[in-house]
Amino acid sequence: MKHNIGSILTKGLAVVGLVVLASCTGEQFHVAGSIANAKDSTLYFEHNGLDGFSTIDSVKLDEKGNFSFSGDKMNNPEFYRLRIAGQIINIAIDSTETVDVKATYPQMSTDYTVKGSYENEKIKELALKQINLQTRCQDLYNERPDIADSMVNVLVNDYKRDVSLNYIFKEPMRAYSYFALFQYIVVGNQARLIFDPTRDASDNKVFGAVATSWDTYYPGSERTQNLHNITIKGMKDERIVKAQSKPVELKAQELGVVDLPLRDNHGNVRHLTDLKGKVVLLDFHVFSADGSTEYIMQMRDLYNKYHDRGLEIYMVSLDDNEHFWKEQVANLPWINVYDDSGISQAYTAPAQSLPIIYLIDRGNNVVKNPSQIKNLNEEIEKLL
Repeated sequence: MKHNIGSILTKGLAVVGLVVLASCTGEQFHVAGSIANAKDSTLYFEHNGLDGFSTIDSVKLDEKGNFSFSGDKMNNPEFYRLRIAGQIINIAIDSTETVDVKATYPQMSTDYTVKGSYENEKIKELALKQINLQTRCQDLYNERPDIADSMVNVLVNDYKRDVSLNYIFKEPMRAYSYFALFQYIVVGNQARLIFDPTRDASDNKVFGAVATSWDTYYPGSERTQNLHNITIKGMKDERIVKAQSKPVELKAQELGVVDLPLRDNHGNVRHLTDLKGKVVLLDFHVFSADGSTEYIMQMRDLYNKYHDRGLEIYMVSLDDNEHFWKEQVANLPWINVYDDSGISQAYTAPAQSLPIIYLIDRGNNVVKNPSQIKNLNEEIEKLL
């Protein structure tokens, strides 16, 4: 079976399924701790592997916010996450360790501590570095769009040098090194892998270092094979490019949307890319938030005013209670979808106050981000 390097890369930290979690030993790992300020929120414990996300367990938090999850021992490091709505803490598990996590909601993605795990202390360092890089890149696009592309490349290259030397090459056998390979940022509303052999041939060396090390420590594992697939494909592409008689010409592309294939309240998968030909108001909202009712009334007025002229609203719920969300959207006329996967981070990272709105033109290009929208009615009128 042939593999496209893009699909292989995006599967770096997506899930292998519950069947691989089975263990004959009976030995288990444990993830426990507390989430402050999260009373009545549902905390999900999810496995994050090669083919998607699977919910392992969940708990509705009380006033103290205590939780405890466990799972069967694996033969190689595996990746999990703690999630409330769109807030995520990444966890790596190696063997039968116990990881203690303490966090504060609603900014638990950054406001947390982890004890009892060297790997997860390093993953937190990398996550905070990534968030800082994302913030700096977004600031460039907001404040200096004329030079943003070139300056973002400088920032990304600096980041790669730092992470390569101080993390990946230092301990390539570690779970945190694998995690670092699949970090991404959102630039110009497009998700972009930081280490990407399709963009930079030198990234093959970084993937190759981890692949070689994992071959020694975790031979035959699916993650090890995934690393080899990426490295080998990247090396082949590099040889093809070098063999060409003229330089590769990179043509400018329109700023298309990052698709959000999410299920609506009727169970149907809806795609942003299917709305080409319409002006789309992409809205990230929490129905349980204060002021939601008034906000939805404003959206209904906009929809009634502009829908017949070609406006569609694609509203993504980041609520932690899916049943509550379904009740709230039952009578709303626009597209309502629910995100329990974290895919919305392509638009909502770094953390911003909700709701978050983007405007998409009839060509399926993002033309206005939240910081650029001053008068929503006027901006919609210009696009219709």
